[in-house]
Amino acid sequence: MKKISIIITLAAALTLSINSFAQAPPPPPPDHGSTGNQNGGNAPIGSGLAILMGLGLAYGGKKLYDSRKENLEE
Repeated sequence: MKKISIIITLAAALTLSINSFAQAPPPPPPDHGSTGNQNGGNAPIGSGLAILMGLGLAYGGKKLYDSRKENLEE
């Protein structure tokens, strides 16, 4: 039990301290936004996220099906 609490404490400390290493982004160049649309950062993640979640559900369902099938055979 003592080892588990030490591992959890170390994992939490390392996870929470990752943000402290971040630096502020550099300022934009002086002529930023003067020519056309420069919004940037508008990548569509909705459809990719749905595909990823669907594949994850399919994989989990297959693993569940295989484990139940294996238990019935034994």
